[in-house]
Amino acid sequence: MAFKPANNIQDLQYFGEFGGVNPSISDSSTYTFLSAKTMFDTFEGNADGCYLYSRHSSPSNLYLGEALAAMEGTETANVSASGMGAITPVILQLCDAGDHIISSRTIYGGTYAFLKNFTPKFNIHTNFVDITKLDLVEALITDRTKIIYCESVSNPLLEVADIKGLAEIAKKHNLKLVVDNTFSPLSISPAVWGADVVIHSLTKFINGTSDTVGGVACGTQDFINEMRNVNDGASMLLGSTMDSLRAASVLKNLRTLHIRMQQHSKNAMFLAKKFESDGLKTVYPGLPSHPSHTLFKRMMNEAYGFGGMLTIDVGSLDKANELMEMMQDKNLGYLAVSLGFYKTLFSAPGSSTSSEIPKEEQQDMGLTDGLIRFSIGLDADIERTYNTIKSCMLSIGVLKDTMASHVQ
Repeated sequence: MAFKPANNIQDLQYFGEFGGVNPSISDSSTYTFLSAKTMFDTFEGNADGCYLYSRHSSPSNLYLGEALAAMEGTETANVSASGMGAITPVILQLCDAGDHIISSRTIYGGTYAFLKNFTPKFNIHTNFVDITKLDLVEALITDRTKIIYCESVSNPLLEVADIKGLAEIAKKHNLKLVVDNTFSPLSISPAVWGADVVIHSLTKFINGTSDTVGGVACGTQDFINEMRNVNDGASMLLGSTMDSLRAASVLKNLRTLHIRMQQHSKNAMFLAKKFESDGLKTVYPGLPSHPSHTLFKRMMNEAYGFGGMLTIDVGSLDKANELMEMMQDKNLGYLAVSLGFYKTLFSAPGSSTSSEIPKEEQQDMGLTDGLIRFSIGLDADIERTYNTIKSCMLSIGVLKDTMASHVQ
């Protein structure tokens, strides 16, 4: 039977304290106990259903975590105050000093900086590899390797990870496969294909309104309990706690994610086809020209398409900046980092979201100065949007006016 993540979200039913159709918000930092013994048991991790302190957990955060776990098909989940607030405790919970990580070479710049610059302080070292080449991944495994880390669809180059193949390697060598699924919620369900931990930046598509930051780590009950442990849990001790009011807000937005992802994907597919037919170097997993198009199709939950992210290469950073400024001036979207907003967002990742990656490494992975990353919005008339983008491209010479050249 096919996995249907939106059904799992829809089937969750929460009542508010007074019968409200939304659950009540637990606007408290600390919680009372009817007996001192219950407080002691809670500190020891032996009391289910009791709340201790909101850095540990709260009803609002648990509601959201339960919904995200249902979406990803894991036992439970732990929400956090940012995407990095989910990524960093997962890695530090799984690794000790002297351990080793294998990571995709193309990942979010903040994650790259954490693995490249921060974890070595704890003698945790990372090899970055072309995650699409499974033989290279397996060749890097040592007796100290603990994690294979990747993104379902990588930021910003949109490389697609073979999650099933990576999971088989991880299981063979007793490793944990950690997958960041921020770019492809609903479209891909990594846990179905064998991922041990699934991470999201809730800031992006899941929340969808660019008004808050948040993160989640989805996994087994045992692993999430370890992360929340008051004595040695990385989530508990590092303190990246989501506010209850924000958790309630994200949960409401999550209910419409399936509709939004369908429109993001539909619009992105339309633009990708148009850009490619115009002769632009276009990368989008929905195009047959994408090297992992077939792999994505094999993994995808078909109703939600190939996602809302695409890239084009306009040849130089100057051209990229000129085009983005003009598109913003024409109200096509915003020259801004992040993704998943109702309006289109565009940026040049080499000088923004991936700027933590050294220039020589950007070049090695194919991250060029002229690359523009688009997070395609929910435009009702995407053909009008395309026509306006094309007029901008023609006016600055990114595209040539073929009609005019035929006349000449």
